[in-house]
Amino acid sequence: MEWYAAYLMLGAIAGYLAGMFGVGGGLVLVPVLLFLFDSQQFPAEHVMLIALGTSMAAILFTSLASLREHHRHGAVNWRVVRNITPGILFGTGIGAMLAVIIPTRGLAIFFALFVYTVAAQILIDMRPHATRQLPGAAGMTLAGTLTGCLSSMVSIGGGSIIVPLLVWCNIPLRNAIGTSAAIGFPVAIGGTIGYVFTGMNIDFLPVYSLGFVYLPALFWIALAGVITAPLGAKAAHHMNVGILRKLFALLLLVLATKLLFKVLA
Repeated sequence: MEWYAAYLMLGAIAGYLAGMFGVGGGLVLVPVLLFLFDSQQFPAEHVMLIALGTSMAAILFTSLASLREHHRHGAVNWRVVRNITPGILFGTGIGAMLAVIIPTRGLAIFFALFVYTVAAQILIDMRPHATRQLPGAAGMTLAGTLTGCLSSMVSIGGGSIIVPLLVWCNIPLRNAIGTSAAIGFPVAIGGTIGYVFTGMNIDFLPVYSLGFVYLPALFWIALAGVITAPLGAKAAHHMNVGILRKLFALLLLVLATKLLFKVLA
C-alpha cells in the first residue's frame, strides 16, 4: 500500500505541474518512477523503459484534464494543434523504437542532459524578435516530428519543447501553455502505443504490466493527476507564471542531478 500512496502523491504533483506549465509531467514522473521501480527491484535492464512507458501513458490522462481547463479559458490555439499533430504522431513512434535500442544507461544520461537544457532555457528566458512568426505547414510538420521523437524517447508531453517554440514565435505565454497541453495528448497516444507494443514480447517484466506500462502505477498516478491538472491549469491563468516557471526550472535541476548521480555511481 505504501507504493500506491507514493504513486498517488506523485500523480497529484505531476498533474498540477502539467496543468500549470503545459507539460505532460514526464520530467517529474520519470526520475521518481525510476527510483520507486528500482526500490521494488524491477528488472534492472528494463526499469528505465518501464518508467518511460508508464509516464507516457499517464500523460494521456493529465494532458486531457489539463487541456479541458485551458480550452475553457480560451487559451488553446487549435490551428497550431491541427498542423503539428501529424508530425507528432509520426515522431512518437520513431522515438519509442529508438528508446528500446539505446542502452538504458545511455538513455538515462540523455534524459538528464535534456532536463538540464530545458531548465537552462527557462532560467535564461530568451525573448523572441518582434517579427518572428510560426512556420508554415511543412515547418510545423517537421517541428512536430522532432518534438514527437524526442518526447517519446524521454517520455514528456512535448511542452518543454512546444512552449519555448511558441513563445519564441510571439505566442503569448498563457496561450503557449494551453496549446502545449492540447498537443501533449497526441504525443501521449503515439508514445504509449509505441511502449506497449515494443514491450509486448519482453520476458520478466513485472506482473500487471502491459508492454512497458506498469498498470498499478498508471492507475494511481492518473487518478490523482486528473484531479490536480485542472487546478494547475486554473492557477496558470491567475498567478505570476514567470516566477513559477523559474521555481519549476530549479526543481528540474535537482531531479536531473539526482538522476545523474544514480546512473553514474
